[in-house]
Amino acid sequence: MMFRCLTALLFAAGLAAAQAQTAPELAVDLVNKNTPDLCAEKDNIHLEFISPLVRQFRIQAVHPAYINTIVSDRWAPDFSACDMTHDPNYISTARRETFWETTEYWLTGYTYPGFWRPASVPFKVGGKTVEGLHLVQLWRLYRERPEEILVVYPPDGYWRAHPLAFNDMRWTAYGSSFLVGPVEFDGRPLVALKDISFDPATRSFTLNFARGGSATLTLTSSDQDRIILDVKFDAAMPGNLPFAALRSMYATEFNADVAKAAWRRPGGEAWGESPIMTVPNGPVVEFWAGRTAPSRHNLSAPDMVFGKFSAGGK
Repeated sequence: MMFRCLTALLFAAGLAAAQAQTAPELAVDLVNKNTPDLCAEKDNIHLEFISPLVRQFRIQAVHPAYINTIVSDRWAPDFSACDMTHDPNYISTARRETFWETTEYWLTGYTYPGFWRPASVPFKVGGKTVEGLHLVQLWRLYRERPEEILVVYPPDGYWRAHPLAFNDMRWTAYGSSFLVGPVEFDGRPLVALKDISFDPATRSFTLNFARGGSATLTLTSSDQDRIILDVKFDAAMPGNLPFAALRSMYATEFNADVAKAAWRRPGGEAWGESPIMTVPNGPVVEFWAGRTAPSRHNLSAPDMVFGKFSAGGK
């Protein structure tokens, strides 16, 4: 009898494992809200990810396919077709503060002379709280030099990430931004944050949202190919708001931070592809945005990948 019970338990465990391995990938709704624009410094690419089921997902910033062909990079801003005279500007006193560091990682915060939203989101590390920051940078010491790998703008919830510099390159550019949390619109798309805290032991950021609820964004790994960030939510987004968004720039294919898109549909046998401006709405289990040809703008900026969407577990 004991042998039969043990056999039944082992069979049940094996069946559960097999079912887990073959469980369908969670699909989320991709919504294209891109708008054409001539300005090379305006985020006219806006792609939203929506699902009431998602509790976990992964963001990757990956060096573009042509990274090994770059001889001379370009990263200077191009305001030639831009009119930003009507943008709001809240005046502040500029300052810089490094408020946490180890021999390998450190966080540096900046307050700019002005920003489009008030700097009212506290940033916490351990028992220390710093207020009034517009930007927080995560740096890593690699190959005996500092490399900035991740930034967050507390006033509007924007993030940027890129891998460690490729091969013998000294530096690579940022490009696209992304939002994590309930994405709403107040002058432009943003995530309203109540506060942010950072746990040095796990290299995790905890985001408490002004609308309620929270998320953790963890630096899972970073190397000379990609940076991997894993996100976990404590609940669904309020009002079925998007849980994430990709923000980027496209003027022309030769002047863009992203120009192409690719996606996998649930149960699909191949990737779909299109120009970034005409990405179709619909369910996706993985999404890529980047460039396959060099651009005059932020030539070394990374491709962005969103995937591993999951309802999580208890």
